[in-house]
Amino acid sequence: MGASHSHHDPRPSASHGRAFFIGVVLNSAFVLVEAGFGLLSGSMALVADAGHNLSDVLSLGIAWGASVMAARPAGTRFTYGYKSGSILAALANTGLLLVATGAILIETLRRFFEPSPVEANVMMLVAGIGIVVNTVTALLFLRGRKHDLNIRGAFLHMAADALVSAGVVAAGLLILLTGQAWIDPVTSLVIVAVIAWGAWGLFRDSLKMGLLAVPEGIDEAEVRAFLAALPGVAAVHDLHIWPMSTTETAFTAHLVMPGGHPGDAFLHEVAHELEHRFGIHHPTVQVEVGDGECVVCD
Repeated sequence: MGASHSHHDPRPSASHGRAFFIGVVLNSAFVLVEAGFGLLSGSMALVADAGHNLSDVLSLGIAWGASVMAARPAGTRFTYGYKSGSILAALANTGLLLVATGAILIETLRRFFEPSPVEANVMMLVAGIGIVVNTVTALLFLRGRKHDLNIRGAFLHMAADALVSAGVVAAGLLILLTGQAWIDPVTSLVIVAVIAWGAWGLFRDSLKMGLLAVPEGIDEAEVRAFLAALPGVAAVHDLHIWPMSTTETAFTAHLVMPGGHPGDAFLHEVAHELEHRFGIHHPTVQVEVGDGECVVCD
């Protein structure tokens, strides 16, 4: 006998849809401005930052599409709906970041061997605008970053971009003061390192989700101990915890209760505790009447 219960809907809210829309529009416009002025001013750091921002625009678009898919209802073919699309989106975003990193790295290395003059004033002005654009976009995702990998990815991307833009401003100031053009490609290399570091973290987290690992923040041993300590439970087996999406967690377990089935009220209480203690939204519990011995477990 089983039970599945959830007290709230953790799907992305309409406010996140607005945040994605605003973020995509703002950053798309800024990418065009930054890339254009980067080419005109001869600043590889600006071009690199524009490439970084372009990858983030594409990432925002994919994450936005995934949030829309996750909100679609389940059907007879996809009984969980399209929630796992958000995990695929996180993996796709990793690929985009790696492509952007490779393209920027190649051009940066070329600039070391073929240096060109840089208009530091333009570099600083455009990067300063980038700080404002990226900070505003990051703040749009501030509230939901703790509950959704895609929202957290969007927040971290934008926050990192703001810091990178600040670094470009500093690099422009150094070039203005010293006249050393090599500062520009070196700054570009730092941007590449920032992108690569962010890509690795996103890849690691999304790959774990794709492999159905127990979500971060949930301790499987604590969940098992909680179930084993319930009144009447002699054994716990076939315990599985996995991410349904970047926001929702599913759970199944068999409870051996030799004293007999305790009733629906018991199952509802277990579901309530699993959600509020561990953040598990979709629990399914099977009660078995036996002596606590398990021939094939987990």
